[in-house]
Amino acid sequence: MSCRILVAEDNVSNQKLIGILLEKMGHRVVLAQDGQEAIQAAGGQRFDLILMDMQMPNVNGYDATRQLRKQGCTTPIIAVTANAMVGDAEKCLESGCDGYLSKPIERSKLSAIIEQHTALNV
Repeated sequence: MSCRILVAEDNVSNQKLIGILLEKMGHRVVLAQDGQEAIQAAGGQRFDLILMDMQMPNVNGYDATRQLRKQGCTTPIIAVTANAMVGDAEKCLESGCDGYLSKPIERSKLSAIIEQHTALNV
């Protein structure tokens, strides 16, 4: 199944890496440079999944996720973060994220989380 995925990521290298991984899996990718762009993109387009970097300039992923949920966005949002400390996953889930991926992203984990959170949309 091909999904339309919004990737909110400020690091250009990470954008390219995640974009290539997703495209090789057959998904369509839209990039947002920060949380504000993610809010705008998700407000005007339909996505099957949002991958949200939590540490971005301007509007971080926590605030962007809260804002999207406040606006009624029901799209699954997966936190993507280099923070892999105890409590980080919980902090992401408390902000409104549906799941959590730590960097560096492993293809198998990325594939599993996409399948898990988009299976209901088939």
